[in-house]
Amino acid sequence: MKVLVTGAAGFIGFHVSKALAERGDIVVGLDNINDYYDINLKYARLHELGIHSEKIKEDQLTQSTRFTSLQFIKLDITFLEELNDLFAKEKFDQVIHLAAQAGVRYSIENPHAYVQSNLVGFVDILECCRHHKIEHLVYASSSSVYGNNKKVPFSEKDRVDYPVSLYAATKKSNELMAHTYSHLYQLPTTGLRFFTVYGPWGRPDMAPMLFANAIMKSKLIKVFNKGNLERDFTYINDIVNAVVKVADNIPQMEADQPFYRILNVGNSDPVKLHDFILKLEEAFVKKAILELVPMQPGDVKQTYASTKKMMNICDYRPETNLTLGIENFVNWFKNFYKC
Repeated sequence: MKVLVTGAAGFIGFHVSKALAERGDIVVGLDNINDYYDINLKYARLHELGIHSEKIKEDQLTQSTRFTSLQFIKLDITFLEELNDLFAKEKFDQVIHLAAQAGVRYSIENPHAYVQSNLVGFVDILECCRHHKIEHLVYASSSSVYGNNKKVPFSEKDRVDYPVSLYAATKKSNELMAHTYSHLYQLPTTGLRFFTVYGPWGRPDMAPMLFANAIMKSKLIKVFNKGNLERDFTYINDIVNAVVKVADNIPQMEADQPFYRILNVGNSDPVKLHDFILKLEEAFVKKAILELVPMQPGDVKQTYASTKKMMNICDYRPETNLTLGIENFVNWFKNFYKC
């Protein structure tokens, strides 16, 4: 199978590209390597895939030195002509679309970045999938679409009409656009609502990395909503396992939602931020300095995934408990940042 993975220099995209290459799929990773966060981390991920920064050229495929079946191209998904040329040349079977402008709080300050990447870019991906007869489009949605949903655990059947951040609104828009293309053009699509992903090679703007960095440098950690937040922390290996299983399971024609599917991917076990920080303290053998602060705009109080649908369709069960996941994360963090 030949797969395009967008966002291949990103957290989830890197791990998915690696997993697919390891099992023998032909993989083309795509990323524009923007500077939303430290590009050195992105290049380090690519280096781990055997893609060396000095060999990367705009709009040209770079061969991995680690995986014979893996190539990488630096390309922005909003460049439709170049993207279409790539689809025409490479003749992909499937697309796993993980490229997006991420971050809830950043969307409040920089809305246009989200419109370009998450809306314009997503339409470009849909159009290329449509015209090049892609067998299955798997794309990243987010648990943020649930907003401040009071009913727990969050089910795919719950209404998601009230996003509390622009980021969430763009992810909900992706689901609506995908449904339209599935309906009009019989394009099989699966949207994955990811719940708070953590683990090695994580994004530095996310809580686990922010907390770890603060603990090691004896800096203050701001704990929002005075600590009364819960997140369904999900280890990266469980996320990757879900993505690969879903990609192999193509949605079929159904009466109510033809060729279209939305699935939660989470640990189904919410953890208080205080408890998460405590686990980090134990792994680092160092106390955190905490400041309890009010709720921030765009944040939600709790995330909690119902994964029954994923279990039924793909036999998905998260396997990594919080203690082991944090130990793995901290070991990587210490090694990568030499601390």
